[in-house]
Amino acid sequence: MKLLVFLLSLIAMPLFAQDILPLRERATLIDQIQKDRIENLLPQLMEEQDIDLWVLITREYNEDPVVKTLLPPTWLNARRRTILVFSKTKDGIDPVAITRYNFGNNIRSIWNKEEQPDQWKALADYIVSQNPKKIGVNISQHYGIADGLVKTDYDGMMQVLPEKFKKRVISSETLAVRWIETRTPLEMTLFSQLSEITHNIIAEAFSTDVITPGATTTEDVVWWMREKVSALGLKTWFQPTVDVQRTGASDLYAFDGQSKFDVIQPGDLVHCDFGITYLTLNTDCQELAYVLQPGETEAPEFLEEALRQGNAVQDALTDHFKTGRTGNATLKMAIEASKAAGLRPQIYTHPLGLYGHSAGTTFGMWDAQEGIPGSGEHPLYENTVYAIELNAKVYIEEWKKDVRIMLEEPGYYGPDGFRYVNGRQTDLILIGKKTGHLK
Repeated sequence: MKLLVFLLSLIAMPLFAQDILPLRERATLIDQIQKDRIENLLPQLMEEQDIDLWVLITREYNEDPVVKTLLPPTWLNARRRTILVFSKTKDGIDPVAITRYNFGNNIRSIWNKEEQPDQWKALADYIVSQNPKKIGVNISQHYGIADGLVKTDYDGMMQVLPEKFKKRVISSETLAVRWIETRTPLEMTLFSQLSEITHNIIAEAFSTDVITPGATTTEDVVWWMREKVSALGLKTWFQPTVDVQRTGASDLYAFDGQSKFDVIQPGDLVHCDFGITYLTLNTDCQELAYVLQPGETEAPEFLEEALRQGNAVQDALTDHFKTGRTGNATLKMAIEASKAAGLRPQIYTHPLGLYGHSAGTTFGMWDAQEGIPGSGEHPLYENTVYAIELNAKVYIEEWKKDVRIMLEEPGYYGPDGFRYVNGRQTDLILIGKKTGHLK
């Protein structure tokens, strides 16, 4: 009965003001996004990385992560063995598929199996016809997303290539990362809407429409978020989490609840980690709420001050964003600046976009505050998005303990510098009072 009441209440909830497109219209828009990226972005990236020919090989149910970003919106998987080739020409990029079918609307098939039954030889013939000086393939030591070429397919290609072309095969690691990390103007317009939807779901979850203090558990809120996203026709890319910190005994990693079914109480500091997927993009947000106690109309000043310290760590990080500066160098500067200001930071910011934990430069991990080999040495480029994820540890005298102010917001770095995609939290959400919290 409790579950039935919950589901009925969910169905009765109004949708957000934003129009979430039907699946058919999403497919049309995704097709346009991919066409724009292939025709306008990819030529710039291949020129930038000095790669003449980019070969992507994958098989059904074992997709190269880069190929997954190119899948036609009506395809859920690649078909048979799929070979995509992007050849740099004087007019831009010629995208072709060595497959039995066109690869959606944007990449045409050039393989006639009746004329050349061997798919590998058809690939070799095309490569020879293009005579590229550098042939990029997706092999990578530092990025799983850029390491999608399996040994079987690598061997298949190398066995048929003429010797002089074998010597031209190189890793396309940086090209693959740049493809994954770079956002187009069209994508940024959509990213703003997606982030707003994410914030609205969190605001609704952190309200008395969902939470009854003293009765609702953290896990109730988690599954409300999952059901809400599903009801909107969207998806989460990871299981949301909701946890509490409160006065009393503390374990900063398990937090203060006894279990994931902990009952949310008046006076709790409630935290969520939540992200959704829509129109090929992903969000990743962590926000905080305070449960008003009887007679309260505002959160205690000591918690608002703690949030300000979290915002100060955010600023210490993003103020040091500079084109060409590596994630490791930026991390070091941000931690030094935070500590000099009397803050206690922990920074673990990651690229965000076509994947949740995406490719690009990385600014630390929670257990690697000295930096990260490989991805941490990738330079910061413009037109990229990051989940500004971090926390500030703050001692609360009134609670006689430390709390962690854990924050995460999508942020865009472009030609005009850094900005949050849809604002950031600068005030605690108040459970028990309707209030705006984003600036």
